[in-house]
Amino acid sequence: MISERRAHRPAVMGTRGMVSTAHPLASAAAVEMLWRGGNAVDAAVAAASTLNVVEPFMSGIGGDGLLLLTLGKTGERKVLDFMGRTPFAAKPEACTAEALQRGPKSCLVPGNFAGWWEALTTHGRLSPAIVFDPAIRHAEQGFPLTHRGTFFFGEHKGRLTSDALRIFCPIGVVPEPGTILGHKALAATLRRLAHEGPALLYRGELGKRLCEAVQAAGGWLTTEDLDGFRPEWTQPVTATFREHEVASVPPPAAGVQVLETLGILEGYDFAALGHNSADALHLIIETVKLTMADRIAYQSIPDPPVAGLLSGGYAAAQRARIDPARAAVSGGERYATTVPPGAVDPGDPYGYQREHTTHFSVIDGYGNAASITQTLGSPFGSGFLAGDTGILLNNLLMWNDLDPKSPNVLAPHRKVETRMAPVQVFRDGSLVAALGTPGSYGIPQTTTQMLLNLLVYEMDIQEAIEAPRVRVYTDRTVDAEARIPVDVRAALEARGHVLRLLPEYSWVVGGGQGVTRDPATGTLAGGADPRRDGYAIGW
Repeated sequence: MISERRAHRPAVMGTRGMVSTAHPLASAAAVEMLWRGGNAVDAAVAAASTLNVVEPFMSGIGGDGLLLLTLGKTGERKVLDFMGRTPFAAKPEACTAEALQRGPKSCLVPGNFAGWWEALTTHGRLSPAIVFDPAIRHAEQGFPLTHRGTFFFGEHKGRLTSDALRIFCPIGVVPEPGTILGHKALAATLRRLAHEGPALLYRGELGKRLCEAVQAAGGWLTTEDLDGFRPEWTQPVTATFREHEVASVPPPAAGVQVLETLGILEGYDFAALGHNSADALHLIIETVKLTMADRIAYQSIPDPPVAGLLSGGYAAAQRARIDPARAAVSGGERYATTVPPGAVDPGDPYGYQREHTTHFSVIDGYGNAASITQTLGSPFGSGFLAGDTGILLNNLLMWNDLDPKSPNVLAPHRKVETRMAPVQVFRDGSLVAALGTPGSYGIPQTTTQMLLNLLVYEMDIQEAIEAPRVRVYTDRTVDAEARIPVDVRAALEARGHVLRLLPEYSWVVGGGQGVTRDPATGTLAGGADPRRDGYAIGW
């Protein structure tokens, strides 16, 4: 047990509800729903739509996402997949790799609003007019840009088209912290959607205007793509880690990588090794190299071998491949035509078959838990604002490859691999935690490190989120936050790791948000990442 608080802010406590999001105004919007008699789903959708306004560079109507949901009354666990498919016109020969990074040709079908509406109308308590009101209010009346918001605007404004720049940098320069920003066109769109529902976007006049703007700029998206989209309820993937059961989202999302990583690491005594010791970090880094290779090989293929990847026998076989004294070579975070010599190959799980982004978590006083990860892809997504709709579109086609040998090759109307992996943790059948993070390919790595902090090192949720982290890349390259001690970094380098030093708190290693629950008392604790604008609010 940690005897002295190891975080610069305390975990927030409550009993009737707890919200942790990437922005204080989104957290406030979610708590407002709880105060008005809503549940975790109402709160999550209010947070999601408010983040569209106050954190426009991370997510919004023009993006996609996943919901991991536990229903307190029945204990049912379910996943709502609102990741859009590739457009029907999407073909590798019709674009370049650069076109998939930004601009009107880089977007998947935007699924977020359909997902929000499906969750709200299926499991919420409040009317859409109430739930979307905070987002509409902030878009109409304006909100103060945070210091972190100014940083992201400054770093990524080059991704924006001229029309988008006029909205987000209205006087031609990056707004200063405290600048009041509004978005009248987005407010009008949100107001109409709250009143008319998703048919307006996916089969109506709003969707037609959006697609006309995309096609006029050379993009692929059509009304046929929008009309063919439906959110899908599915089942989570689960695995045990010591005395806990961990649930996450199924392929082609990255929940399996998190669970596989935990399964391999379960064979080591991390408590004895010590938190963020050289031995502990080496094992985490080497395990991530193996599970990244498996994710690239299996996550986006039809009928991936999930049972094999999560089996105890396969975990033992993968564990045996790790050299405790020397860093292996990684093939990288995503498929590559050429990889460094000696790079680790994916394992063979078939013999064991029998055995980028924002995140927020809400747990209410009824035991409902809603964990959503949603994204535009890169900061500001495609950078393309669709005409006068106020909708900034995603660039999630960047996660596709143009090489026909890739399991994740670009093709018409297909589901694509995503890095998102919200998780929930249970003990003896009772919910004890809900957490997740943004971070693109680093999401499964950050999530695993936060879970180890929480479940092995017995940190509270704020400590588990704030603790320094690493991120693994190609070859032997590893990013490490500067709070990891100098002697530990030197010991890792002696084993062959090539470290790149990050600031003490870096957004590169994610921005975790989480809530824990004590089954004995019902006490809720919220933690939020200072690497972003994260804030937890309890009731």
